[in-house]
Amino acid sequence: MDDRLTGLDLKTSLLALADIVMPRVCLVCGRALMAGERHICLSCLSGLPQTRFASCEHNPMADKYNAGMSLDEYEPYAFAAALFYYSADSPYTRINLALKYRRNLAAGRHFSAMLGEELAGSELFSDADLVVPVPLHPGRRWKRGYNQAEVIAKEIARRLNIPCEAGLLRRVRRTRTQTLLTVEQKAANVAGAFALDERLAERNKKVKHILVVDDVFTTGATIRACHAALRTHFPGEVRISAVTLAFVGPD
Repeated sequence: MDDRLTGLDLKTSLLALADIVMPRVCLVCGRALMAGERHICLSCLSGLPQTRFASCEHNPMADKYNAGMSLDEYEPYAFAAALFYYSADSPYTRINLALKYRRNLAAGRHFSAMLGEELAGSELFSDADLVVPVPLHPGRRWKRGYNQAEVIAKEIARRLNIPCEAGLLRRVRRTRTQTLLTVEQKAANVAGAFALDERLAERNKKVKHILVVDDVFTTGATIRACHAALRTHFPGEVRISAVTLAFVGPD
């Protein structure tokens, strides 16, 4: 018997056996995972550049999100939280890439659950009562086969024990990728790109705190465009906060 199977329970033994046949590897460093590790090795997990924004009302992500809004009337300060910092040269970007481009939905759910646990333990997000993913254009969703923001949103909703309304927002105009655009171009690119499903909005008219979920927060232009669409139905006293797996900024 392989030494790696000695002294393990049945479930763990089967996982270890599967690792021998088809080794699982850490998304971040590529090292083979041990039986008790999932998607990320303990070494990379300990080094995960977590933001801890969920417990801080004013943080770089929340301040950027709120500062970019054009408000005609009072509304509550929008909270914002992300699991970890994101930068182009960081190996942790592979977490987002695995979900967005490599169909690794299991990994996406795993890290989304980590974020959901943080939100569940935060007083700032304790009154959240609806989760809404940023929608993909139907053509792009058909090509990809899924919406990565919806994968994240559903796991967060599960951890918070609140509804996820994936159809509340829809993308009515196909937009260019935001990656190489300037701040101003990003805002113009997504302006008016989202619309509200009035039937679903009416069904959720009593909500008090909506979480708009995406995979990465860079300038906040996409989530602010979703915010504007939601405001066509939901009044100013409804808090609309931003939640993403990653935040592009200094760690």
